[in-house]
Amino acid sequence: MVTRKNDDAVTKRINTMVKRVDDTKKAGLYFYNQPVSELRGGARVLVGGREMGMYASYSYLGLVGHPRINAAAKKAIDRYGTGTHGVRFLAGSLDLHTELEETIAEFKNAEAAVTYTSGYVTNLTAVSTLVGRGDYVISDKLNHASIVDGCLMSGAKFLRFRHNDMEALEQRLQQMEKGSTKLVIADAVFSMDGDIIDFPNMVELCRRYDAWLMIDEAHSVGVLGKTGRGIEEHFGMEGAIDIKMGTLSKTIPSVGGYIAGREDIVKYLRHASRAYIFSAALPPAQAAAANESFKVIMDETWRVEKLQANTGLFINGLKSRGFDTMLTETAIVPVLCGSDEAAFAMTRECQRRDVFVLPVVSPAVPPGLARLRATVTAAHESNEIEHAMDVIESANEKLMAVGA
Repeated sequence: MVTRKNDDAVTKRINTMVKRVDDTKKAGLYFYNQPVSELRGGARVLVGGREMGMYASYSYLGLVGHPRINAAAKKAIDRYGTGTHGVRFLAGSLDLHTELEETIAEFKNAEAAVTYTSGYVTNLTAVSTLVGRGDYVISDKLNHASIVDGCLMSGAKFLRFRHNDMEALEQRLQQMEKGSTKLVIADAVFSMDGDIIDFPNMVELCRRYDAWLMIDEAHSVGVLGKTGRGIEEHFGMEGAIDIKMGTLSKTIPSVGGYIAGREDIVKYLRHASRAYIFSAALPPAQAAAANESFKVIMDETWRVEKLQANTGLFINGLKSRGFDTMLTETAIVPVLCGSDEAAFAMTRECQRRDVFVLPVVSPAVPPGLARLRATVTAAHESNEIEHAMDVIESANEKLMAVGA
């Protein structure tokens, strides 16, 4: 093994993180990477031999384990095996991949779609392929890390604006050189706060200043809109987004990501984006599962209705118990704790009573804004949600009593 100096920058970064993790574990407050041995019906999990109510899941419509989706994945394995034999650009596309992309395009009211092997990679490759040196890319300050990394990798001039502040966005757009290429990017639903982008005003600004608009719908597909089709349906503004990005690993219980939009945009990405040309295709089972998932959403519209009802119950119930849920309107419900220590302690008390929630602490969120990042799904029943809220309330009361 190579030995290195203890004072170089890489070693310092490693040692700092290792110490933080080890100290947290010693204090009994480390809750990440927990071994989950079973997913039970979407609303419950088996962790360390204990069944717990799951309130950290992205399976917003409760589709994990759906019999139709499982059957589609098994059928794909029986026909194609477990993997692909290369990149689609050279080795060819399975009919499953083509059918999935056609289904996504239909679901997202777009001319075409292209899929990638992860949501992170989708943002990274799409942004860095669409814009480059001499262009401008403008991002909401709270956008997902994959968007930020794509902006940095693109080589375009990267500007950010205050979270969901359309006046700040306009100021950025006014700074652009006249006639320059501009790409504005935002999450539809923000993954830490659960709030929704001011979509109507963002669309209006992009049109006024001749800017392209890309929206990441990782947390809005299946969540927003009467039929779960996302932010355009939510606001009644179909066709307002130029580049529609989404993931296949949250509401859709598979893996991967996609871009949907005009046919020429998709054709360009197929022939220019590195993640398509130089990365293997989605495995057959995952492509089939994703394809069937979209069809289940279209067939079982009650799931969207139930999720939205559960979301209202959870948010309003927590507020009535005195909790600050910030500006969330969606299935992502932050329960503000303040300090990192308070968030860890709240998590410990909730998990002791078999409610699986997770803390989000600095630097993922600003200091003083640590929280439980709880999620609710269509798989939860109202009595389960009431129980989870009672546990959260009891945990808070216990910690306040001991001054934690």
